[in-house]
Amino acid sequence: MSYKLSDNFSKMKPSATREILKVTSQPGMIAFAGGSPDTDAFPCEEVKKLSSQILSENPVSALVYGVSEGYEPLRENVKKWLIKNENISFENSDIIITSGGTQVMDLSTRVLTSPGDAIICEEPSFIGSLNCFRSHGCRLVGVEIDDDGMNIRKLEQAIKDNPDARFIYTIANFQNPGGTTLSIEKRKAMYELARENDLIILEDDPYGRLRTAGKSLPSIKSMDTDGRVIYAGSFSKILAPGIRVAYAVVPKAIVPAFTIAKQVSDVHTGVLNQMIVSRWFDEYDVDKHISEIQKIYRRKLNLMCDCLDKYCNDFISFVRPEGGLFIWAKLDEKIEMTEYVKRLLEHKVAVVPGSAFMIDDTAPCNYIRLNFSTPSDENIIKGVKLMAEAIKELRI
Repeated sequence: MSYKLSDNFSKMKPSATREILKVTSQPGMIAFAGGSPDTDAFPCEEVKKLSSQILSENPVSALVYGVSEGYEPLRENVKKWLIKNENISFENSDIIITSGGTQVMDLSTRVLTSPGDAIICEEPSFIGSLNCFRSHGCRLVGVEIDDDGMNIRKLEQAIKDNPDARFIYTIANFQNPGGTTLSIEKRKAMYELARENDLIILEDDPYGRLRTAGKSLPSIKSMDTDGRVIYAGSFSKILAPGIRVAYAVVPKAIVPAFTIAKQVSDVHTGVLNQMIVSRWFDEYDVDKHISEIQKIYRRKLNLMCDCLDKYCNDFISFVRPEGGLFIWAKLDEKIEMTEYVKRLLEHKVAVVPGSAFMIDDTAPCNYIRLNFSTPSDENIIKGVKLMAEAIKELRI
């Protein structure tokens, strides 16, 4: 039997991070390639208690079909939380609960684009979103990032050069993989450019609550006065990724289209999981929990950065992030990145090649992405030392 794939999917490649994660299961492998939260940050006992309550009191309510827009008590809890923490207005927007954050990218692309349309995104950017856009037949236009986020001058030029662009995709806080945070000046400038050119902004914010240094910046959505920002948030990084509950704040005018897209995608997000998250808001101090997990990531981020400075400063440079889960490390130009990544695997250290996050993953790239949330403190120290050992072998 021969199988003919669609034109879009025949060109797709598997996520490099997903493929490398298969390697990390090998005994003794130190996983700097992942992106999962530290398991010590999971509120396991709380989830166990809440699940038991729900299934004991009225199990049928958690096991039947749900509303496509989401479990109403959860939608209300998320609204209150975002009004309080992000100053997001719901006068002209509403919430749709999704099955993970990447589904927001999928629904947005389904609703707003046709095959061949352009999407302007940061370069580098999250491979999951890039592959989502590609799967819908969209043309990706990359705009390089500076230390304070997307280069606005080059964004303006990209908009002029691509009049068919449908939206701008940005991870404004602790960008994946770059670790950068879009400055307040650039947030305002991006929004003004979107207004002037009648573009939508898709603001992806899975890491915003994982700030470990500096001051929080207002979301672009909080500046939105004319319904042109879609805001994506997730509970994967602050509660647990396996629950697969996230949300989209969507302009009311396109909520019906998003609802239809959700119905043809998965009908609705799992009701039991939505109920667990909703009761988590009702019975626990979510902001206190976030404050506690920030301490975990502050320690691990600083540990990895300090180790890189100590053991690898002669061949690696990086901008120390103020939060998130990743460090975007630039290799000395004399080092061949793919050869170094292979050599690290021989030393039982897995990292993600930076090329995986680029629009053209065949173009030269001398970056690697390092994750500090998954490995233990001991393995962070050991792994960075092995990174320094591996480079010595390449220099012989």
